[in-house]
Amino acid sequence: MSVSKLKNRGVELRGDMRNVAIIAHVDHGKTTLVDVILRQSGTFRVNQVVAERVMDSNDLEREKGITILSKVTAVNYKGVKINIVDTPGHSDFGGEVERILRSVDGALLLVDACEGPMPQTRFVLKKALEHKIKPIVVINKIDRPGARPWQVVDEVLDLFIELGCDESLLDFPYIFTSATDSYAVLDPSDEPKDIGPLFDMILSRVPPPTVENDKPFQVQITSLDYDDHLGRMFGGRILRGSARKGETVAIVKRDGSTDTFQLTRIFIYHGLKKQEVEEVAAGEIVLLAGYPEVQIGETIGDTLQPEALDLIEIDEPTVTMDFLVNDSPWAGKSGKWLTMRNLSNRLYREAIINVSLRIEPTDLPNALSVSGRGELQLAVLLETMRREGYEVAVSKPRAITRTIDGVHCEPIEELNVEIKDEAMGTIMSEVATRKGEVKSMTKDDVGNNKLVFEIPTRGLIGFRTDFLTWTKGLGLMSHVFRRYGPHRGEIVTRTRGSLVSKETGRATAYAIAPLQERASFFIVPGEEVYEGQVVGENSRSEDMVVNITKAKHQTNMRSSNEDMTVLITPPRPFTLEQALSFIGEDELLEITPAALRFRKMTLGKLDRLLESRRAR
Repeated sequence: MSVSKLKNRGVELRGDMRNVAIIAHVDHGKTTLVDVILRQSGTFRVNQVVAERVMDSNDLEREKGITILSKVTAVNYKGVKINIVDTPGHSDFGGEVERILRSVDGALLLVDACEGPMPQTRFVLKKALEHKIKPIVVINKIDRPGARPWQVVDEVLDLFIELGCDESLLDFPYIFTSATDSYAVLDPSDEPKDIGPLFDMILSRVPPPTVENDKPFQVQITSLDYDDHLGRMFGGRILRGSARKGETVAIVKRDGSTDTFQLTRIFIYHGLKKQEVEEVAAGEIVLLAGYPEVQIGETIGDTLQPEALDLIEIDEPTVTMDFLVNDSPWAGKSGKWLTMRNLSNRLYREAIINVSLRIEPTDLPNALSVSGRGELQLAVLLETMRREGYEVAVSKPRAITRTIDGVHCEPIEELNVEIKDEAMGTIMSEVATRKGEVKSMTKDDVGNNKLVFEIPTRGLIGFRTDFLTWTKGLGLMSHVFRRYGPHRGEIVTRTRGSLVSKETGRATAYAIAPLQERASFFIVPGEEVYEGQVVGENSRSEDMVVNITKAKHQTNMRSSNEDMTVLITPPRPFTLEQALSFIGEDELLEITPAALRFRKMTLGKLDRLLESRRAR
């Protein structure tokens, strides 16, 4: 419906449009389902080649198989435009879900037909109910062996009741789908055809946007973006009125102050692309440009009657780490952005669009404190920066503590794991070591053990990578923030010391070979190292300084035994997430586009000794 047809009609339902979010636990099939919706809505040409998980356009999203940033797409079905927002499923990116729900009228709650409701299912459903959104429950993956669709419907009902929702919401609509096989059915026994039944349910059960066209323009900012040419872009759903390109509007900021500016660009969504338009009306999800300092939750409105909406409250960060200028001897060898100015500009730009990130100064002039919702969120930020050419050194991640009623408290999370019997003993022991407590234990129909723990956030730092080893890659785990609780005491996560290079130079096989029996190395012979670099892990608890660059003395004597080829064990590999969990308290991780290196905060051995004495 055009803007002109909408004007001067007062309050009405905009029947030609639906705004819906897809929310779920991680890996329950949101992005795959959006792929199917795009393909079967005619968004792509019949012969067009389109990658799988097309909504996950970010390289990291494709590599990790998760959605990191919420994205909007739009399809047309039976003359109705459906704006669809694919949201992250991982709890570290919960800030994305929180704000996107402000811009939609309905939600598809995806639940795996085998796993049933999981911790993030509870989180996203709770957020939807808080925003008075009645979701359509989509039981996905009904084609999988072990699928139990009707039982999962009952479990979702129990979750609704547990969350204390209104009785009117207990009669929720539900549908069964297989995103991989591209169909939806009202009953698992029905013959599958296509995704049409889901489209029909969206039209019939998601309410159309309520629009007030005779009132002044108003939109609350729920999403932020950045363009190299246009600068900061900001968007949300238009709640009332209409706006034209070039029109002067007002902004009501978070502190209550107001300002005016001109709308220089207006975009709506069409398929996977943004489409620039001259005019836009209430009910539409838009992206705007024209003002340099917009924040999430602020209101854009009429210059004569600017009215602020309730601010959006975002869950606070629970994990923090220091980002420092890389000052190692190898700084600048592979990266092009490494000064404090480069680093701060990049981080503050990230904070513009990432609402759950906090950037704060520290006591050091070359460091910033960066806080987020979890270790994974910070790891994704760092991996993105290194791919962009940044060099940075970071400290060990640590949980953000608070003092509540005079008690030292820390963030506590609910950890859910699904494991085989052979991994039970290891998982129980490791969680206990990290101050976790068992809350429930059940067994499913195929013999998997489902355990629920309460564990401090700091106990989960590095847990994910070890969990894959303990379960031989067969276990499933997820966690979600629950509350702040009394500090549970010291957690020992690393019992071995570091091998620290004594000299700067080239590592030799001659120096590495005799140390292999009592250490594991992170480097190979011939690799350049510097003084203070951590080149391996000691078999004992204390650090050991070693001359890793020592070369064999040249003599005129030959020995057949001495000249035999030395066998060197391959170095221990690290992903970025594994490296973040390994860092010691007095160490940093040097991150560059070409390498990850562990190092001591203070590189010189004598300087470290003096610091240790002063500390004592």
